[in-house]
Amino acid sequence: MHLSRLIVPAFLLAILVGVRPAGAGTEAAAPAPAGVSIEDFQYLDTSGEPVDQTAAHEKQLGAFMAALRRDVGADKRYQLAPAGQADAKFKVVGGVQKTSTLVQWARVAVIDTAAKKVLFEKLYTFRGDNDEAWDRAEAFLAREVIAALGTPAPVALAVFDFELEDMTAASGGTLAGSDASYLAETTGGVRDVLGQSGRYRIVDVGSASGEAAKARALRDCGGCEAAIAKELGADQSLIGVVRRVSRTEYTLGFQLRDARTGAVLARGDSGLRLGADYSWKRGAVRLVSDRLIESQQAAGAAKER
Repeated sequence: MHLSRLIVPAFLLAILVGVRPAGAGTEAAAPAPAGVSIEDFQYLDTSGEPVDQTAAHEKQLGAFMAALRRDVGADKRYQLAPAGQADAKFKVVGGVQKTSTLVQWARVAVIDTAAKKVLFEKLYTFRGDNDEAWDRAEAFLAREVIAALGTPAPVALAVFDFELEDMTAASGGTLAGSDASYLAETTGGVRDVLGQSGRYRIVDVGSASGEAAKARALRDCGGCEAAIAKELGADQSLIGVVRRVSRTEYTLGFQLRDARTGAVLARGDSGLRLGADYSWKRGAVRLVSDRLIESQQAAGAAKER
């Protein structure tokens, strides 16, 4: 089974509408199993084959769903809830599309219903339309779903535009067009690396309000970016600053805050770096990767040991 970038019909995506594309004693008490509701997958046959296979596909899909619920339910960390049960912690939804005699596609999503966040969504292809092919597909998808259920929900992060603090004598107080372009590239690179890490879901900050945000002066507003991020529906906020010392010397810094409390969760400073303006992006991506993403991964690994 292989992941694909194929765009399937809207019916497979419509199912996601409304969802945001310790114990006492010497041993800790085992946590209660989390409720998981696995909704019946939808099926669509667009293969154009002359024989009506509706009955056969209904039988195969029914067996597929029964096996998926059995395999997920066998994991003691989870407790199956009836399809459609609103108070289940997790919901699994999906659909299957047959596009030709031997090719079928399956889209599966795992949703944290309390947080209203998609934890996992992938599109797969599997070959064949017999019982053996359906069984192989179900076994693979069951492992993927179970792994996704154990993955923490990504943190909604508002990454605000990087700001320039120009300390050179030539600074005129206005942002040059080339500076704006390099800052935009820097912000885009940082958003990309954070989003690709799987730990964060990047929140659109285009509608951010407040004079500090509009004036690109969040670095001087005493942490007001946290409240702005909260208004945007984010869990955390991140601001970044390029401090230009000379035309070929600069420093980079970032600060991460809890959007609810305003507490500083992490910060990083590159120290003095050498390079022209085009190197800002590379330096910022490296700084965030080292001081935020990789440090969190190391902390998580240490906690598991």
